[in-house]
Amino acid sequence: MTPSRERLSNAASRYAATRDALRERAAPYLGIDPRALGAFRIAVALVLLWDLLVYRLPAVRAFYTDDGVLPRSTLAEVYPALEAASIHAISGSARVQTALLAVAAFAAVCLLVGYRTRASTGVSFVLLASLYARNPLVINGGNTILVAFLFLALFLPLDARWSLGASRETDRRGRGGLDGRDDLDKGAGRERGAGSDRRVCSLGTAVALLTLVSIYAANAVSKYRSDAWMSGVAVPRIYQVEEFVVGLGPLVSEWAALLAAMNWLWIALLAASVLLLVPSERLRSGVALSFVAAHLGMAATMRLAVFPFVMVAILLLFFPPRAWDAAEAVASKVRVPARVADPALRSDGGSADGAALSASVPSGVRRGVRVAAAVLLVGFFVALVWWQAAGVGLVDLPASEATGGLSEVSWSFFAPNPPDTSSWYVVRGTLDSGESIDALDGGAVAFDRPPDAAETYPTTLWHQFGHRMRYAGETQYRPVAAYVCERADPSVESVTVFHVEQEVSPSGPIGEPEPQKRISTAC
Repeated sequence: MTPSRERLSNAASRYAATRDALRERAAPYLGIDPRALGAFRIAVALVLLWDLLVYRLPAVRAFYTDDGVLPRSTLAEVYPALEAASIHAISGSARVQTALLAVAAFAAVCLLVGYRTRASTGVSFVLLASLYARNPLVINGGNTILVAFLFLALFLPLDARWSLGASRETDRRGRGGLDGRDDLDKGAGRERGAGSDRRVCSLGTAVALLTLVSIYAANAVSKYRSDAWMSGVAVPRIYQVEEFVVGLGPLVSEWAALLAAMNWLWIALLAASVLLLVPSERLRSGVALSFVAAHLGMAATMRLAVFPFVMVAILLLFFPPRAWDAAEAVASKVRVPARVADPALRSDGGSADGAALSASVPSGVRRGVRVAAAVLLVGFFVALVWWQAAGVGLVDLPASEATGGLSEVSWSFFAPNPPDTSSWYVVRGTLDSGESIDALDGGAVAFDRPPDAAETYPTTLWHQFGHRMRYAGETQYRPVAAYVCERADPSVESVTVFHVEQEVSPSGPIGEPEPQKRISTAC
């Protein structure tokens, strides 16, 4: 070996030793147990399937075609960038939209079982982002968080456990990377007792964990800047906004003391979110379980679509090895198919294919790809943090964005100003005779507060749409009126859409409902 090559070899060895030492130190804070990666993959896939098949598929015609409430022409006029970016905007046909949903569902199934995991993750990310861009009026913060973490999942070895793509033996290629697969492979062939505390630690795992903590931290800052939250009235007031309150929510809304306690407990939990990164396994598990319980409580009492379940899926990444040891001990008592139970099973041939591909690519090219991917990942994280900081007012937006959509987007749910009005819609239909009826149910037109405002929205997506459309202009309401006309009684000559609001306090509604006309059009 020549002196120059020897120096390069020594430098590479020192770099590798330094990298391994840093990973070893960072692993208790920013590492993820391989079983947590497998559980996260399964949970995210289930959330995807639920969102696609239960929420989106039945509403394809209403929300994703040119015959619905947001045709492509309106999307292009109001959100031109989203229309240009969305694959789903290539057609206004229900058949094409259904086919795209079927492809997305197939990718989610592949992700669920861990088949061609990275490819299925990429397809799921692209199609879900495209679907949400096709109609941004039927999504909430939980949907955008799901898209963000699908992107981050591309940098994680999601087939680490409980998948068709888990490797049976240590990968002999010795590859490193953003997903930490080299660390995983080194421990994959060990006995469970020796390797159960082995965590995958990489730039990908660090960014994934820090992203969720940053979301909670931004949420905490937003709450601290809110008079309603810091005076303890935010949660009691939110539970008087009836269109959000479902399930056990109406029962809980009657307990003022419980709601006030929930207000302060949620603020305290958000403040403690940094403890999700502590090396103490007992403390870390306790904080993660507290967040899981809080989100499941939200799901049981409020209409929040997939948001609580997205957060629970991400929180699985924070559970340390001891928690997964306990989970496996319980699972070992349940009979499962051998192909699923064996965490070291690979059936897709991915290791061999990847090894051949890796061997055929020069090391310099592989190194360049890793550096480019690292820059992309860090840039994505910085952009997310800036986005959240702008959302809570810690960073000033450029003048060009101050009145745009970015100023209205954040992940600080119900903060800093929680809703103080309950709202619903009334659509008045005028008949040929001049008589007026409710165009939705054929009854008499009434602006009084309904017995249950949540029931005025037939589905979760209609609730999201109505909530986002509250202050929209005539351009966006025009296709809504046309959609109602097509489904109204043939004798309806014209329709008028009213948005009705009533102020609420922590103890209930106050004042009288105030109808506001949004559009009136001939059918």
